[in-house]
Amino acid sequence: MRYFSLGEVPPKRHTQVRGEDGRLLVEEVVGYEGFSGNESILLHLESPCRIARVGEFEPLHVEEWVPPTHVHRLTDTRPVRAEGDPVSGRKVLLFNADVEIAICKPAVEQEAFYRNGEGDEVLFIQQGSGEIETTFGTLRYRQHDYVVIPRGTTYRVIMHDGPQEWLTFFTPGEIETPNRYRNRYGQLLEHAPFSQRDFHPPHELVTHAGRGEYEVVVRVRGGMQRYVLDYHPLDVTGWDGYVYPYTFNIHDFEPKSARLHQPPPAHQTFQGQNFVICSFCPRMLDWDPLAVPLPYHHSNLQSEEVMFYAAGDYAARKGVDVGTFTLHPSGLPHGPQPGAVEKSLGMRETNELAVMCDTFKPLKLTTLARDLDNPEYAYSWYTPLEQPVG
Repeated sequence: MRYFSLGEVPPKRHTQVRGEDGRLLVEEVVGYEGFSGNESILLHLESPCRIARVGEFEPLHVEEWVPPTHVHRLTDTRPVRAEGDPVSGRKVLLFNADVEIAICKPAVEQEAFYRNGEGDEVLFIQQGSGEIETTFGTLRYRQHDYVVIPRGTTYRVIMHDGPQEWLTFFTPGEIETPNRYRNRYGQLLEHAPFSQRDFHPPHELVTHAGRGEYEVVVRVRGGMQRYVLDYHPLDVTGWDGYVYPYTFNIHDFEPKSARLHQPPPAHQTFQGQNFVICSFCPRMLDWDPLAVPLPYHHSNLQSEEVMFYAAGDYAARKGVDVGTFTLHPSGLPHGPQPGAVEKSLGMRETNELAVMCDTFKPLKLTTLARDLDNPEYAYSWYTPLEQPVG
């Protein structure tokens, strides 16, 4: 990300800065890879180490489902009811050591503030809008935004009216734009499918100096640790640097078209540790007279493909609707279903909108994925073979 700043920061780092009441402000460096990665420096009214009371630690439990068969799967999340808040309402469907993929339909506001101390988060806003109050300022979100929240960010979501539905990713690694889109200075290149103008940091820094009791829930060591503060956790007066939450709307992704079909890496939006996130957006299709506009059959020998269908029509798949997932696991080829290729010939554009996650290690499924599974999907490529003549 590019350098950004909000509030008041001094000309030099690690120097004395005093607030309006004359108190010395508390400097905090938030950074990756020790002191070698990207970082931001925040100035607080109070020490971020200060706690009034330590609450309970609640382990997180994800119940794994080990299917009796290894097949392609279709998961329909539409029956999932709205419940919980923007954190407790996340229901994990697929996971491995590198990423957790969940659906979230929050019904109530967060009471406590939240901080992920184990990894970065991405929220894809399938439905809804609102604001996220963070230590870096207030971040607006709207439908089809990706919201990227770096680890260590204390935040609380304020939801606007209307239903909320999110696809969420958690990773103990780091969420970044792909290396090939950046020059050696970190600037996005001209051929990247987006520019710095498409990424939106917090728009306003609100400094809270209030006293009282404020609960903060921190995800650490595979669980949720609760703390009670006697000051408002969003007490930052100014910050600058390269680490902060931001939004990127999927409709600002510039899809690539070509004379012949482009492979999935053309749609890559983010990279994580052993996985990528891709955006399949409305676009013009291949223009060669002999082009086949649908994806060719392929075996991703070292990866697993998850596709979430957000809007539009996905021509390569029958029986998938908005709000469903497909999982095409390693070891099995996949591609267009029977009749889809012939039907697509001559198509000049597609209105599909989908979010794909490719992992490079096998994914596990949860019991919720089992409950939402459509076992007929595995047979959707089957048609009876014609009998030989004679």
